[in-house]
Amino acid sequence: MGSHERLEVDASGGCKCGAVRYRVSAVLDTSHICHCRMCQKAAGNFFIALIGVPRDAIAWTRGMPATFNSSDKAARGFCADCGTPLLYDYFESKHINLTTGSFDDPSRFAPRFQFGLEARLPVFADLPIQAEGTTEETMADLVAAIAATNHQHPDHDTESWPE
Repeated sequence: MGSHERLEVDASGGCKCGAVRYRVSAVLDTSHICHCRMCQKAAGNFFIALIGVPRDAIAWTRGMPATFNSSDKAARGFCADCGTPLLYDYFESKHINLTTGSFDDPSRFAPRFQFGLEARLPVFADLPIQAEGTTEETMADLVAAIAATNHQHPDHDTESWPE
């Protein structure tokens, strides 16, 4: 995905209510949208837009995101007060992915790629950005571990949760 080139920037962002704010000094050339079912649920939308940020390039300037381990491999971060999705953190990565919509000026980071095509809704089949493939193709070495440790609520009502 992309060149993973480090781009020096000065950008800030945060949640809807302002309880959590951040500033970044660099991003990676990885701005993308993901259609996978986990990202759909995390965003409460058809897809989520993310951009990689080196761990040494982010400073939380007000508050800290709450997190939910969507699997044993990754966490989703959000504002505990207003619910704004803020990040996807694959624990073994040297970067985290911030939601581009949480930046104060998201237009600076237009998506260049799309992933998780296995769950992409047909209406989005003709998006004018490069399609990289299904989650199984782009994260082949991680899919089994993520699926085996999936903590996400299933896409149906349950009597209780967690089961």
